[in-house]
Amino acid sequence: MINFVFMKIEKYISALLYRYQCVTVPGFGAFLTEIRPAQLNAVSHTFYPPKKVISFNANVKNNDGLLANHIAQQEKISYEAAVSAITETVAQWKRTLSGMDVLFLKNIGQIGLNAEGSLVFTPDTPVNYLTDAFGLSAVVSPAVRREELKAVVEELEEKAPIIFTPERKRSYSYLKYAAVFALFAGAGVIAYANYYSRKIDQETLAVHNAVQSKVEQRIQQATFFIENPLPAVSLPVKQDEAALQQEEAAVAIALPYHVVAGAFKSEANAEKAAAALIAKGYKAHRLEVNKAGLYPVVYGSFATYAEAQQNANEIHQNGEIDAWILVK
Repeated sequence: MINFVFMKIEKYISALLYRYQCVTVPGFGAFLTEIRPAQLNAVSHTFYPPKKVISFNANVKNNDGLLANHIAQQEKISYEAAVSAITETVAQWKRTLSGMDVLFLKNIGQIGLNAEGSLVFTPDTPVNYLTDAFGLSAVVSPAVRREELKAVVEELEEKAPIIFTPERKRSYSYLKYAAVFALFAGAGVIAYANYYSRKIDQETLAVHNAVQSKVEQRIQQATFFIENPLPAVSLPVKQDEAALQQEEAAVAIALPYHVVAGAFKSEANAEKAAAALIAKGYKAHRLEVNKAGLYPVVYGSFATYAEAQQNANEIHQNGEIDAWILVK
């Protein structure tokens, strides 16, 4: 069973990246995701949808229980067996890297060692892990070249000037007709330029409408689901404890970004860890039990991701390198 799990570790990591911002492989490192907004390539005139960008942090190695619990539920094995499978996989990965080979993880990226012996991660994600952009793809829109059209009109006007040549009186009527013809020719050139400009605008509008229609159609047709989600954990509570949990849930909604210090299977150990962080001066507290049956302890909770990231950087500078950000 362990060998069977070993072949699918990267599949489980990939599945968790859809739902979580951080997926930690105990003893190896953590894969992090960051949302990148839609972009336009001005050179190729291509619109790219928003996506999740994957990075890797080799300093975050503690077991938060997320990956092991997911494997245990998917493979219907014990939590200890899942941890053992992860440990064996990490050992195999390290043997591959020590031999100066590149470690390829399907739909995630590749990891190798640089000259200093540090892990270097190169993302290679044909899959977009941002569920809000599911079904969207890059769209190419042709550029509208208005300046070239203006140059063509000016060139046509220069080729049709009104020229008056002195002639004898008997040919004066011919010059009159020639002048009238030149006026009509100039008017025709201007009319053609206006018509061509309107045609370009109409084609441009049609292209944009087609692109918008295609995007809306794909959004309407897109349906995303994740097989076998983690089951919810139900805990009986007293009436006064239920009211306290509702109040904590309201605070969690207002402050959804948490800098996590660790997660504990024992509620008593989680309380001790929170008290220890408070004694060090942090605004630490314990979150409610998660779906994996663990009690997360956080350094603090914040309203924006930027505040949480700044706090995590300060904690890392203080030597607490295992701190990471949870969005909940």
